[in-house]
Amino acid sequence: MIKEAIYHRPKDNYAYACTNEELHIQIRTKKDDIQEATLLHGDPYDWVDKKWITSTTPMVKSGSDQLFDYWFAAIKPPFKRLRYGFILNDGSESACLTEKGFYEEAPTDDTGYYFCFPFINNVDVFSAPEWVKNTVWYQIFPERFANGNSENNPEGTIPWGSEEPTPTNFFGGDIEGVIQNVGYLKDLGISGIYFTPIFKAHSNHKYDTIDYMEIDPQFGTKETFKKLIEVCHENGIKVMLDAVFNHSGFYFPQFQDVLENGENSRFKSWFHVHEFPLVTEPRPNYDTFAFTPFMPKLNTENSEVKEYLLEVGRYWVREFNIDGWRLDVANEVDHAFWRDFRKEVKAIKPDLYILGEIWHDSMPWLRGDQFDAVMNYPFTTNILNLFAKQNISVKQFVENMTSVIHMYPKNVNDVAFNLVDSHDTPRILTECGDDVDRLKQVYSLLLTFIGTPCIYYGDEIGMTGNQDPGCRKCMEWDKDKQNHDLYQHVQKLIRLRGENPMLANEGQISFIPGEYHDTCLAYTKSDGNKTIIVILNTGHESTDYILPFNLSGKTVKNIWTDEEQAYDGNEFSINILPKGFMILEF
Repeated sequence: MIKEAIYHRPKDNYAYACTNEELHIQIRTKKDDIQEATLLHGDPYDWVDKKWITSTTPMVKSGSDQLFDYWFAAIKPPFKRLRYGFILNDGSESACLTEKGFYEEAPTDDTGYYFCFPFINNVDVFSAPEWVKNTVWYQIFPERFANGNSENNPEGTIPWGSEEPTPTNFFGGDIEGVIQNVGYLKDLGISGIYFTPIFKAHSNHKYDTIDYMEIDPQFGTKETFKKLIEVCHENGIKVMLDAVFNHSGFYFPQFQDVLENGENSRFKSWFHVHEFPLVTEPRPNYDTFAFTPFMPKLNTENSEVKEYLLEVGRYWVREFNIDGWRLDVANEVDHAFWRDFRKEVKAIKPDLYILGEIWHDSMPWLRGDQFDAVMNYPFTTNILNLFAKQNISVKQFVENMTSVIHMYPKNVNDVAFNLVDSHDTPRILTECGDDVDRLKQVYSLLLTFIGTPCIYYGDEIGMTGNQDPGCRKCMEWDKDKQNHDLYQHVQKLIRLRGENPMLANEGQISFIPGEYHDTCLAYTKSDGNKTIIVILNTGHESTDYILPFNLSGKTVKNIWTDEEQAYDGNEFSINILPKGFMILEF
């Protein structure tokens, strides 16, 4: 038994309250080392004749990555409190792991040896808005989606789609253009819109905010935005705004005051100034986003700054009834600010969705006191590597994704924001080398996986584009230039996801081991009565895939074609086309 590889902590993804009565317990062991894991547990105050009363629950191997196996058990402590340990067996040796270390026999004379989950307090249970689990998002870069009102075009606006996008050109996209196309989004099946910033700013991307309390004039007015919210809500579509609280824009009035008045500015403590006067070259002598002098970092520990930004958060929820905040560069803002932000906006609208932009392990932000979710970039990376770049094997993909899933509790994974591209990356079809069949596979996975999926505007009709600014082209509204077959593929997947809860977030997800088939990636979702399996052939040739289940006497339904087949034999083999997929239910 490789004891030094065994890991558990009584917190976060290893021990958490999934509901107000159920605990999820996880332990990590060296891959292929432990043959059997059992959870030993009991109430710390339950003693009879000076002996602690315990129970055992078999643990299930929930997945394996490159180095480790993960074991899982769900239990419901009758009094909401628990002491527990692990009985591990590698086939030749058995040991009991407690908080104090390993023992040949499980200690029974003192519960202090054991890991402790003191009490399931309802307020500590991670609880994201329920509606998010069934939402399919559509990301809109407002300047490039649709020009619905030419009267608010900024100076120098050029005809729609007449040129390639640049960091400085404007095509006149606005809020009215979105309103006019809500029907298009509804027909596609979209139930949430994520807007990149719409507040007054200098650039076309609006991440350099000038006024957080005003809609940028090129996009319309507050009345237009209020109308958009009403139209979206009438059509079952939620609206999430993008806010940049890490930094302001260069032309933010408070920063301009510091530039003008230097050490005498009343706003000098709003920013992280190293010395006066301020200089921008060769590097700014004030903290910024990256080293960009035009995005000075805000001092969110300053009470005035904090109250200003908290009121921004409250204002757009209170006055316009938005449904979510996406928070840019969220990991560089202090945790105390985000804790207060959550309290303030949730006090107005408890089911508001708070999404942070974080590219790395985000557990410190996902303990229920800050964000509801983060943008799932590790998911994005694995998708691109397998389907677009084709530089990892199915086995590696399964190992990588298993690691990602086990980084967080289940109720965090249920609302993870899954994306395959955005305004910051090349478009997914371009990443796939313009191979539409590959892109169909990507969407077949994205829209049947756990989490809440997001489609970048225009991807559903086959738009292409390289890294920013190439990925920010004008939406293609000419039907003769749209890929209708791809659109219908995405539309059907969204519909099936809505009709089959297990294609969304119902049931337990599990990968078929990557070594089971060289080219086919497969994963299941099961609720104990019914199982759905998604199979994707990543190879260039058709292949036979034998379902690794005993299906004798069962009926297998192809969810995509709606065909059913009863089976009486021991093996169920299917043929999958190159770059094809199947979604089966039994």
